[in-house]
Amino acid sequence: MAIIRVNKTDDYTVISNAHLKEKDMSLKAKGLLSLMLSLPDDWDFSVSGLASLSKDSKDSVTKVLAELEEFKY
Repeated sequence: MAIIRVNKTDDYTVISNAHLKEKDMSLKAKGLLSLMLSLPDDWDFSVSGLASLSKDSKDSVTKVLAELEEFKY
């Protein structure tokens, strides 16, 4: 598979790889944390606000947030 590189001039996020390499963390938690880190500081970080960004339910988001809390995020 070819690697496609893009010119990163705007609308991209630089994040640490630390949470992505956490073997005991679910992919869902890694994805939600990555999404949260891509949002502006003044964004609505409520369960409802986060659920509105995906097809996941509020209950699902709540469970993933609990997992992130277990990992001290």
